[in-house]
Amino acid sequence: MQANLILSIETNAGGVAKSTVSYNLAYEIAVRGYSVALLDIDPNESLTLFCGLGKVEAPGTMADVYDSEFKGDWPLIAAWQSKIDKIQVCKGGKQLHQTIRTIAKDLRGAYILADRLSDYPLPHDFVIIDCPATLEPLPLTALAASTHVLIPIQPEYKASQSAAAMIEWYYYNCKQLRLRPTPQILGMVPTRWKSDWGAHRSIVEELPIVCQNLGIQYFSPIRESADILNASGRGLPLGIYRPGKGAREDFQPIVNALIQELKAIRG
Repeated sequence: MQANLILSIETNAGGVAKSTVSYNLAYEIAVRGYSVALLDIDPNESLTLFCGLGKVEAPGTMADVYDSEFKGDWPLIAAWQSKIDKIQVCKGGKQLHQTIRTIAKDLRGAYILADRLSDYPLPHDFVIIDCPATLEPLPLTALAASTHVLIPIQPEYKASQSAAAMIEWYYYNCKQLRLRPTPQILGMVPTRWKSDWGAHRSIVEELPIVCQNLGIQYFSPIRESADILNASGRGLPLGIYRPGKGAREDFQPIVNALIQELKAIRG
């Protein structure tokens, strides 16, 4: 089985469109011919809903994957199968609240997801882990399992402080968890950007300098778009809901970087 790229979408705040980024990236990767598994480790299951799978019966959720009795039968279900056959989702949901308590009691709590992906590897080219808007304990399991990390950030007045706090969290926990190899920060991307807002424009001008000082890649902003919001409400990626919309281009630099990294992993 070929090596895959495991990307966690990590954030320390809600409302930064991390689930929107996750599932739209998955679609844009898939239309280029790569297979993607989306793992929803958020009890709020936003990713599951945005994929149109909230009411779809599944053989299980990510809570089952974290369970000590898990034997490798990943409860994956197809997303948008009538349009594309490259994307599968493992649903999130409220059962993950119990998972949080389980992680706290397990001697390898932070490494459970990494263990599952090592013992029972997924065949997909890309695995994208959508984390809850908090920094522990579920996002810690994603960090330990990942080869790469993407940090979405909203262009607000405290954006530079939020960026620095996320990087500090990343380095601290990579050291505490003794991750070898250390997951690579793919980059940071401003989300929900409104180009007609002076405040957003000035902050987005500042963030590339912040990223340069932190030594990480800066991706151009993903704009706030009524089409993106409407697409998520209908359980569709923008590429299916409005395939001709220019907002799709906002995701392409990240997709290009991910494909380049996968090729590097595979040599």
